[in-house]
Amino acid sequence: MAREKSAEEKLFGAAVLRRSFELRGSEEGRAFRAVYQGVLRDLGLTDEQVTEYLAANRKRVDAALGRGPGGTGR
Repeated sequence: MAREKSAEEKLFGAAVLRRSFELRGSEEGRAFRAVYQGVLRDLGLTDEQVTEYLAANRKRVDAALGRGPGGTGR
C-alpha cells in the first residue's frame, strides 16, 4: 500500500493543478471546478489553503509546470 502524502505534497499537487488551469485561462470553467473541487475534497484541503500555498511557492510550482527557473521554459 502506498504511503500517505504529507500536507506539503498535497498542497503542492493541488497548487500545480490549479496553476495549470490558470495558465490555460480555464480556471473559471466547469471542468476546472469539477476536477479541482474533487481533488480538494479527496486531499482534505480548501481553496484558501491552496491559494495561500501557491502565492508563497509560485516559482516552484511554475518550475514543475515547465515555466520559469528549473523548467523547460515552455
